[in-house]
Amino acid sequence: MPLQILINLFLAFLWMFMGSNFNVASFFTGYIMGLIAVYMLRRFLPGSFYLKRVWLIIKLFFIFISEMVKANIQVAKIVLSPKIDIHPGFYAYPCDLEEDWEVVLLSSLITLTPGTVVVAISDDHSKIYIHGIDMKSAEEEIESIKNAFEKVIKEVAKP
Repeated sequence: MPLQILINLFLAFLWMFMGSNFNVASFFTGYIMGLIAVYMLRRFLPGSFYLKRVWLIIKLFFIFISEMVKANIQVAKIVLSPKIDIHPGFYAYPCDLEEDWEVVLLSSLITLTPGTVVVAISDDHSKIYIHGIDMKSAEEEIESIKNAFEKVIKEVAKP
């Protein structure tokens, strides 16, 4: 992926310099032309076409924003209710991610979402211990994290 991005940027700058137009429109045109060239040469370059991974990263970002807004609304309801009726608790999340950076990314996304905090990670990265401020059941929380974050992180991590 990094090689493809560098080739694409190099072709965009080359296009801009060859046309002697040093503006954003010329760079953008060169970037699109470079994108087409990289797409046509994707079989000869390592990894899959990089725009697919960029799309998945953008998708993960918007999923995180969506989950964060939902969690903020839930925490605001808890804080603003006259009688606080919460069920805090700890649970062990079974993690299927393999790479260290994937586990760190998942842990960061969980911690940045209001109402949940990653307390610990097992040495073999198979379990993430999480504290939730209002848990109906641990199974629902685990399923929510698996469907929201872990699935997309696995897609992003594919070579």
